[in-house]
Amino acid sequence: MRRIPWDVLLALLAGLGLGLVYSWMISPLRVVDAKPIVLRADFKDAYRSAIAAAYAATGNMIRAQARLTLLEDANSVEALNAQAQRMLASGDSFQQADQLAALALALNDDSQSIPTTVPETKIVNDIQVTSTATNPPPPPDIPILFTETQQPVDLTQPVAIASTPRPTQTAIPTLGAPFTLTGEETICDANLPDGLLQVLVLNKSRRQMAGIRIIITWDGGEEQFFTGLKPEMGNGYADYIMTPNILYTVQLGVGSDVAAELTTSTCQTPSGETFFGGIKLTFQQP
Repeated sequence: MRRIPWDVLLALLAGLGLGLVYSWMISPLRVVDAKPIVLRADFKDAYRSAIAAAYAATGNMIRAQARLTLLEDANSVEALNAQAQRMLASGDSFQQADQLAALALALNDDSQSIPTTVPETKIVNDIQVTSTATNPPPPPDIPILFTETQQPVDLTQPVAIASTPRPTQTAIPTLGAPFTLTGEETICDANLPDGLLQVLVLNKSRRQMAGIRIIITWDGGEEQFFTGLKPEMGNGYADYIMTPNILYTVQLGVGSDVAAELTTSTCQTPSGETFFGGIKLTFQQP
């Protein structure tokens, strides 16, 4: 009968224990210069918040897009809107949620707001200024004669325009044309929450727009909320719970149409029970 090699087993266990102590306590693994894509979900949210805050301060869209690319999200706009929704639902800073929604809107409209060509008139003006600045001043003893004849500028020759400012993509996008109220209807649906105000925002091509700020006011109060925080309902969808017997006013920024005197309505189910109905508003860019 063979004996159990206890000395070998004890040596293996001792070596394993010493290896764990060394790798976990004495010299643990340190991750240096890791890419943002390998971060945990909460650290990715903090990274997006930092990007949105930097964009709100500088308006540098190129840098914001480059930083978001490091996260390798399938859709950066949806990721920003979803994070803003989670922050509002958990009671986090409204300012950070606002910055995230604003960055999502800027990303969505960036291709329409950034100039892709340089106006030709600006280049001609810069050439004229450069050629004038290089002419030496006349001697002080020769009188200056003003004539209508000017030395023509040969546009076929290369002209140094190193000092000409180049267009950049740091301009903060705007929302474009004001919104028009195209629909207002009373909703009596017992399956919806009482007093639900639904807002749908569309662009001129009738595509839903995310990140649009909605201002709702009443006598003595005001709140703001954004579209796109419920992607399952649509990128241009937003809602708000109205209190009965209060008149509300809804507007999408300066210049847009105003939906005034909005309040809950009294509805009735087939069985005779009463409940508070809601309202659905549709805004669209002309």
